[in-house]
Amino acid sequence: MTAKTLRVGNFSGFYGDRFDALREMLAGGELDVLTGDYLAELTMLILARDRLKDPSAGYARTFLRQLEECLGLAHERGVRIVTNAGGINPAGLADAVRELAGRLGIPVRVAHVEGDDLTGRYPGSLAAHAYLGGFGIAACLRGGADVVVTGRVTDAALVTGPAAAHFGWTASDHDRLAGAVVAGHVLECGTQATGGNYAFFDERPPGDLRRPGFPLAELHEDGSSVITKHPGTGGFVDVGTVTAQLLYETGGARYAGPDVTARLDTVRLSREGPDRVRIEGVRGEAPPPTLKVGLNRLGGFRNEVVFVLTGLGIEAKADLVKEQMTGALATSPPAEVRWELVRTDRADAGTEETASALLRLVVRDPGQDAVGRALSGAAIELALASYPGFHVVAPPGKGAPYGVFEDVYVPHGAVGHVAVLHDGRRLSVAPAHDTAVVEDVPEPQLPEPPPAGATGRAPLGLLAGARSGDKGGNANVGVWARSDDAWRWLAHELTVERFRRLIPEAAGLPVTRHVLPRLRALNFVVEGLLGEGVAAQARFDPQAKALGEWLRSRHLDIPEVLL
Repeated sequence: MTAKTLRVGNFSGFYGDRFDALREMLAGGELDVLTGDYLAELTMLILARDRLKDPSAGYARTFLRQLEECLGLAHERGVRIVTNAGGINPAGLADAVRELAGRLGIPVRVAHVEGDDLTGRYPGSLAAHAYLGGFGIAACLRGGADVVVTGRVTDAALVTGPAAAHFGWTASDHDRLAGAVVAGHVLECGTQATGGNYAFFDERPPGDLRRPGFPLAELHEDGSSVITKHPGTGGFVDVGTVTAQLLYETGGARYAGPDVTARLDTVRLSREGPDRVRIEGVRGEAPPPTLKVGLNRLGGFRNEVVFVLTGLGIEAKADLVKEQMTGALATSPPAEVRWELVRTDRADAGTEETASALLRLVVRDPGQDAVGRALSGAAIELALASYPGFHVVAPPGKGAPYGVFEDVYVPHGAVGHVAVLHDGRRLSVAPAHDTAVVEDVPEPQLPEPPPAGATGRAPLGLLAGARSGDKGGNANVGVWARSDDAWRWLAHELTVERFRRLIPEAAGLPVTRHVLPRLRALNFVVEGLLGEGVAAQARFDPQAKALGEWLRSRHLDIPEVLL
């Protein structure tokens, strides 16, 4: 390891991640920087609602409690901490960290990044925040900060910022920045890089995944990196776990961010040793001319009730209660009514639960009255007047507000990106001037298809892994093959048309396929599958977390030589 290697670890992938991870990472081995990612689209809405109740709130309070236990250890070991736990109030969290450090008697220099909050420009929004890059973080670290707190930055900025500060990179170092973006994307979701949520988890001994360790990256000056973890921690790092995370919540070959557009089709992965995967060859391009702004607003109110249907005549029972509820709500029907019958029942079942199906009713309306007492009253009044065996999973409530997420874009210069140093100085971060419009990369030449031969009907998941997730109302499903022969088959077999047949929900939606040959991967983006985003809860799996596993479970005609 060279003296210029920067070791960056992760201790949080979301607001609610493992509380002890900060201490585990500090105590587990050598580190220069620890990053904590707390923000997601839904989290910003939650924090905005917190701040409506309390103007001093709006940040991830969990981080403060973690820091209270570990700030002394971080100071003792010289590990800097960079986190977006500031949410919609980074200045408030920075002040709270200073107060904590003073109370503990630990001489810690705290800085923060601001300028992402554009809520005032969008009337009716609860939160509107631009996704900033890493150069504000870099300025704070160059200014001597031990702890850097941000609001809404890109997840990868938590790594690009420290890397730029450490290696002296400038905005024109596109290839190096792109390498750091890729490493940051692998780290950002914590244990998803060390075996968590991994498609082939069942090939490992059970103890390996009981408590996966958190990942770290050894970053080099040329932008290359090695993904690994502390010795002796659970989980594992291999080319598959890194590939899975690279495909998570991405789209095409060009992965655009505020600092650089990383070319995912240039990424080369190789196993360097046990729990060590090298990332190299990443090319970067100028970032797009605009910044993404995430808007959260109140969409209305929603409520739901789940009816349990047991035994014989499931369809007839469902039809009866639908008619009864429709009639009861006819006077003031909600704006949106959705029914879904989930056939979890089995014939001649040995338990009552496995003899039962679930009928889910979800209603939405701009006003709370139409989804509140009107719904709960109608459902409860059917208790003795509907299908035999009538009961519900839980009594319906009064209805709850739901959020809507959408993207808008503004020029770089429209955002006042500011690094507030530990001594109070405010440094403006120059907007990107060298920019380029992001265009789709033409589909590369596919490998030669395998020769025709006998096939067998089998699930796709025998040959391919998958990981899926959400971006607003869109879902992505990354699928990768684990051998060259399987890739030759997958690249030709899993077309957009085949995908739509395997995932009927996507049949009427725009679906785009992106090909990444160096990863032996396909990435599908399904527009509109998730409605107005996770906060709207428009779907059974509102973040499409299991969409990839559903795809892997579908059966195709697979060449027998591959089975």
